[in-house]
Amino acid sequence: MQNRHSQHISREFNDELETIRSQVLRMGGLLETQLDKAILAMLDNDAVLAAEVKHGDAEINQMEMEIDAACIDVVARRQPAASDLRFIIGVFKTIAELERMGDESKRVAKMSAAERASVLPVEINTELRHMGELVQNMLHDVLDAFARMDASAAVAVAQSDERVDDKYELISTAAMRCMVEDSASVSAAMSLMWAARSLERIGDRCQNVAENVIYLVLGRDVRHLPLDGLLEPSG
Repeated sequence: MQNRHSQHISREFNDELETIRSQVLRMGGLLETQLDKAILAMLDNDAVLAAEVKHGDAEINQMEMEIDAACIDVVARRQPAASDLRFIIGVFKTIAELERMGDESKRVAKMSAAERASVLPVEINTELRHMGELVQNMLHDVLDAFARMDASAAVAVAQSDERVDDKYELISTAAMRCMVEDSASVSAAMSLMWAARSLERIGDRCQNVAENVIYLVLGRDVRHLPLDGLLEPSG
């Protein structure tokens, strides 16, 4: 009888953890939609999409609070052992990063494309579009790595942030050159740099989530460690 009761409690606990995991993925899916809309709003100067992003950010904030509360409730009632506690701590860290990515997406949506298109070289706006695609791919891939608890995929995401950083440096340098050469481009160039900066920060936060997935899977904190060779067998 006691054994059946213990199995029942264990099954309930596993169901609760699975519910939390599903909530995180739902929050991530909403964030993907937010980022897609934000980039389109920025590139096409779409005020309707920008307003949708602003509205959607409140939903992301609400989801973070709900998942927080669910995790705290599980810890209080279940007093989870090491591996399960590590998962819950990982969830706390992950949803905090997702919420901040939502904030950055809202900032991206605010940046008008109309002025940039008229005074900046087409090539710079093309680079910004490419940077947006890189960040979108990072977010999609890191959420997939979390869903599958795939350390290898998480390492690949973390390493891909360097490409986003390189694109940010390229865009920033080009924008500053435009400001020096043409004072009329200052406002547009600053808008472009702010948009690129927010995208770069989203990339950084995707990297943070990827490192968190590695922690969840391997139990290793790799935030300040090189990732090359991390998954190779020792000895």
